[in-house]
Amino acid sequence: MKSTWIVTAALGAALVSPPAAAQTKLNIGISGWTGFAPLTLAKEAGIFAKNGLEVTIKKIPQASRHLAIASGDVQCAATTVETWIVWNANGVATTQLFQLDKSYGADGMVVRNNIASIKDLKGKTVAASAPGTAPYFTLAWFLKKNGLTVKDVTVVNMEPGPAAQAFIAGQNDVAMTYEPYLSAVREKPDAGKIIATTLDYPMIMDTFGCTPKFISENEAATKMLAKSYFEAVAMIKSAPAKAYEIMGADVKQTGEKFGASAKYLRWQDQDANKKFFTGEFVTFSKEAAELLKEIGIIKDIPDLSKLADTRFIQ
Repeated sequence: MKSTWIVTAALGAALVSPPAAAQTKLNIGISGWTGFAPLTLAKEAGIFAKNGLEVTIKKIPQASRHLAIASGDVQCAATTVETWIVWNANGVATTQLFQLDKSYGADGMVVRNNIASIKDLKGKTVAASAPGTAPYFTLAWFLKKNGLTVKDVTVVNMEPGPAAQAFIAGQNDVAMTYEPYLSAVREKPDAGKIIATTLDYPMIMDTFGCTPKFISENEAATKMLAKSYFEAVAMIKSAPAKAYEIMGADVKQTGEKFGASAKYLRWQDQDANKKFFTGEFVTFSKEAAELLKEIGIIKDIPDLSKLADTRFIQ
């Protein structure tokens, strides 16, 4: 009788317990880029769930990420600052919410060992993602800083991972790639060399954003997205080995290998975000928009003042 009473009491308690708080469901589009990894950490370490978010992360190439947003397949995404300009200019309404990372050598151009400088690339074949992506924009930026344009080279469209693999295998004169794939080339000096990175040309900065519709309908959840990201960055600082292990597993790297590739970027905390959006974000967006128009990626520059909503990082 006593055991029956305990079971009955337990069932009764379960019946009167308050229901768990509703989780806001959303899909996020990213790639395997090292800078986006804290989003994976936030999911796998339970940070999103703790903050009331049921997140599904989808790996979508940057060249088609905006299509996933436009179709409603994802509500939020991570990408480079200039890519949001392209998406908005082409009718895919999105709003940046917080900065994820800044590249300090994690994005770069690899060339054959007989190429002495970027100015020598005229007539060469370059593997890079499609127009409208960060690697293509990086190529255009590097070339412009050296007196050339994308018309001076032959671009073969390949995503950063395959571009690095093909380069190591002997294909193409040049490849545009990023971590963790850039380190694969670092480890194969016979294949070629890294001729320039974002240490030489600091211009790769990633942000996280969502559709205006999602933000307006889910302001509390949007605040939790930013909070979750900052908590993931804090976890990386407090428990780096565990964090690297979790983030590395997502891109089939050991924690040690992942940590090595992470040395070439900086994840941005809340204080860094506040500084970024009042300074560098404004000046870079203007210069980037002008280059995007110059190389024909966009026809008109959208209203740059409306591309970010910084309320959620305060």
